[in-house]
Amino acid sequence: MNLKRIHYTSAIFLFFFVSLHLWNHSFGIFGSNVHIQKMSDLRILYRNIIFESILVLSIAVQIYTGVRLFLIRRKYQKTFYEKIQIWSGLYLSFFFLNHLGAIFVGRWILDLDTNFFFGIAGLNLFPWNIFFIPYYFLAIVSFFGHLASIHNQKMQAYVLGVSPLIQSHFILGVGLLFSFYIIFGFTNQFQGYEIPVEYQFLKGR
Repeated sequence: MNLKRIHYTSAIFLFFFVSLHLWNHSFGIFGSNVHIQKMSDLRILYRNIIFESILVLSIAVQIYTGVRLFLIRRKYQKTFYEKIQIWSGLYLSFFFLNHLGAIFVGRWILDLDTNFFFGIAGLNLFPWNIFFIPYYFLAIVSFFGHLASIHNQKMQAYVLGVSPLIQSHFILGVGLLFSFYIIFGFTNQFQGYEIPVEYQFLKGR
């Protein structure tokens, strides 16, 4: 298997997990209790040693192959979606590495349940939110941008008279709107969330 095929193969499992993860986050706007309940339901599936091991392996493969592909292809991408594909992939590699590390620190060092409050802590504490708001926003946009790029590359057929290029634009547009929606739901300036003291680790306990 060549580098590209390994990257695509590992991406299938990761796509499944990220889609579930974003679906869970879409409930943040309805309050912490709803979000945590949905997360608890999903954890029955992915909080087991087999799933987590495959997930960590998939992320490691994605980061390694993604960076390698970026270094190989960065000089040869000319179209908008060719550039979106490699740059969104590079950002996702950066995000996965940092996000996975943060989860491990939260669970194993800080001894916290890495739930809704762990996720929103950085988004709601100044000055950390200056970093974390664009950090999460760009991660979601990059995920949809990567999908839009692959769709543009693979899709050849018109759908309801809409060209593959416009379909890709639509996917990217949905990603932008969804990113705003998630950040809106996770930001207590809008929702009035109270972060428990134990999750205010960014400013000390």
